[in-house]
Amino acid sequence: MKIENIKTLGELKKSGYESKSIKDELRNNLREKIKSGKPVFEGVHGFENTVIPELERAILSRHNINLLGLRGQAKTRLARKMVELLDEYIPFVAGSEINDDPLNPISRFAKDIIAEKGDETPIEWLHRKDRFFEKLATPDVTVADLIGDVDPIKAANLKLSYADDRVIHFGMIPRANRCIFVINELPDLQARIQVALFNILQEGDIQIRGFKLRMPLDMQFVFTANPEDYTNRGSIVTPLKDRIGSQILTHYPETIAIARTITEQEAKLDVEQHESVYIPSLAKDLLEQISFEARESEFIDNKSGVSARMSITAYENLLSTAERRALRAGIDKTALRLSDFMGIIPAITGKVELVYEGEQEGAAIVAQHLIGDAIRTFFPMYFPKIEKLEKPNEKTPYTDTIEWFFTESGFELLDDCSDAKYKKILDGILPLDILLKKYQPELPAEDCYFMKEFVLWGLVEYKKLSKDRFSEGYEFKDMYGSYISKL
Repeated sequence: MKIENIKTLGELKKSGYESKSIKDELRNNLREKIKSGKPVFEGVHGFENTVIPELERAILSRHNINLLGLRGQAKTRLARKMVELLDEYIPFVAGSEINDDPLNPISRFAKDIIAEKGDETPIEWLHRKDRFFEKLATPDVTVADLIGDVDPIKAANLKLSYADDRVIHFGMIPRANRCIFVINELPDLQARIQVALFNILQEGDIQIRGFKLRMPLDMQFVFTANPEDYTNRGSIVTPLKDRIGSQILTHYPETIAIARTITEQEAKLDVEQHESVYIPSLAKDLLEQISFEARESEFIDNKSGVSARMSITAYENLLSTAERRALRAGIDKTALRLSDFMGIIPAITGKVELVYEGEQEGAAIVAQHLIGDAIRTFFPMYFPKIEKLEKPNEKTPYTDTIEWFFTESGFELLDDCSDAKYKKILDGILPLDILLKKYQPELPAEDCYFMKEFVLWGLVEYKKLSKDRFSEGYEFKDMYGSYISKL
């Protein structure tokens, strides 16, 4: 007989079911997962040796947890993943607002119905996916929202005195009894509201409007907070911090490879986009490097952080830029171009907090700087480094390419030019073929044109060529040739 087919308290007792607290559930199931070698927080990358071990220790210690970190560091995702450590089903007294354990009832409703019906008390089963509650802390949240209040309408309908505890309307926390309850952005919660959590965290009980209730709630609390919030919008009051068992610091991906894994996992793309746009590996690395550059940029407030969501939305925009070009050209397949990166600027400008110098530059210009910085960072990984100071008349690996632009006066690369014309333009710059054969001999054929364009953008960033934007595309030319030709 499946356990969820048990319908009465008597049947539950005969089955040998034993009650346990939610913290013991999490602990026991975590122990089994660790013993079996199964991944505990599947789909969370980059925390394997830092955050996850600390979180596992906190669960084993039966602690309430505060996840402290900048935005976009998977704090809420970690909290939601904890649901997978709960038992698949738990029993509760049918009709109970607070998921009363039939073997250990705490509400007046459950106690009364068990006293009346005994072993015939009806029970229902709660699946673990329904045992996760989440509340975003905002300044307008009240004690009544979280804990509860006296309901005058209930008192009138039931003809009860306000002194009767049956007039209480339970808030979100009591209704989440035996569940995981997450409060996001805890510092945004007013101090007086935070104080209302003291008893729940320490003694596990609640107090409503002076009622002397002893309701030992069974809860697993997870809080999330941004460290900057401690000084910006509010703070976590010291006695509340003291009652939170473990505070765990999260962080951004530490390598490009981890960042790529996260972006590809989270990006919302359909099959058509995957099939219609070829993306070189270098393009994916460049995209992630933009976020790394943003976190170090002098124009961006690094205290507010640069969310991993920026790379995800930028990746979606990047593919959509190439897809739109293919649709306009009436073709089924295309390859990503470096110039397509200009399509990700809207995904960057809405995701970064600029300091004063950044505001002076303008969000779009800062976004272009970040793209250029990423190209500049990756260029020496693929081609010889361009030194700031070079000896006069000394030939470098890039001399022939630069001289080609001096002789040919450059070229225009339109945003929507056809793939055939795009390839013809780049094939016309013969020194680029020599560069690729010498320094990237094993480059896949489908990546060649992206790499050729990468060389040109790299030379621009190192001030060996100039690049000008006009309404329909870009013009690449020699740094000084056009100036000399006017003399």
